[in-house]
Amino acid sequence: MSKITTISGRVLYNSRGSKTIEVDVVTDEKFIGRVCAPSGASVGKFEAVSFPNNSPEESLSILNKNLEKFIGIDSSDLKQVHDVIHSIDETDNYAKIGGACAFAITIATTESAAKAENKQFFQMINTKSDLKFPFPLGNILGGGAHAGPGTPDIQEILVVSIGAKTVRESIDMNLQVHKELKKLILKGDPTFTNGRGDEGGWAPKFNNEEALDISVKAIENLGFSLGKEVALGVDFASSTQWNEEKEKYVYDRAGFENDSGEQIEFASGIIDKYKLIYAEDAVHEEAFEDMAEITKKFPNSMITGDDLTVTNNKILQKAVDVKSCNAAILKVNQAGSLYDALEFAKVANENNIKLITSHRSGESSDSHISH
Repeated sequence: MSKITTISGRVLYNSRGSKTIEVDVVTDEKFIGRVCAPSGASVGKFEAVSFPNNSPEESLSILNKNLEKFIGIDSSDLKQVHDVIHSIDETDNYAKIGGACAFAITIATTESAAKAENKQFFQMINTKSDLKFPFPLGNILGGGAHAGPGTPDIQEILVVSIGAKTVRESIDMNLQVHKELKKLILKGDPTFTNGRGDEGGWAPKFNNEEALDISVKAIENLGFSLGKEVALGVDFASSTQWNEEKEKYVYDRAGFENDSGEQIEFASGIIDKYKLIYAEDAVHEEAFEDMAEITKKFPNSMITGDDLTVTNNKILQKAVDVKSCNAAILKVNQAGSLYDALEFAKVANENNIKLITSHRSGESSDSHISH
């Protein structure tokens, strides 16, 4: 049995320049796991609390006061690590120690255990024998909470190269579309400054339809057929448009408002017209029945919950019962600990819910998402 011999943490910065926490876990005095927690801009209200009182320093202080509780436990026993964290923080949403801290501790522990056992990280969390690469889903054009004024209300337009034979070819095709899109934006607007959103998608001054149309043109210019070799996806991030007082989706940049029925029609129109293989959070985070209506309409598209399901197995079970989605985002830091996220994955797999493992818009340089 490999045992944790040292644990330590520090405050540093993520890709958005915001403070976050990084944790080192050492197993058997020589195998180090080091993980930096990311953070999102479009955040569901039911996600784990990233930091107590929005303070990474407070989170680190709590960790430092409880380091001894982790010493000597089996680094390969994720449930045991998870239970130690909850002996420090009894809340469901990590309001005391912070979900970012739980994220960093559990993934760093698993990484150190993998090194101690001479395994890859993915082998520590895998339960299947028939492993294969997933299709990478890439952000090519950004708006909403990920980009500035003048950009589309839609938060992300994504591309996935479903006609590729290998993961390397798929990545290459995605990047070709991203580069071709830049050329088209510059052709239409020579003053475009090459601006990008938080996640690398171009951030031009377009409305929603213009953004979608030019994305299709970029795909077709390269000789690909939309929906065959290359397909589009959209993250509507509709909770960012939802106004509870008005009970309407307010699209400030496009200048219109939708009630619930109009929003279903709006999202459905985009899914249909642009042959979307992937549609994320087409309605707000508590509109389970509305999401179910869209899922029923488009059984061949991945109607995906993110803010809707927030990597929470209890909320996912509700979505399953209502038939709100056929796919779900898995973001470990939404759940808090890696153990929580894997429990979520278990519910998804048992109910034929496809999983999309996702980064956050304020990321680190860690490669654990790949695993």
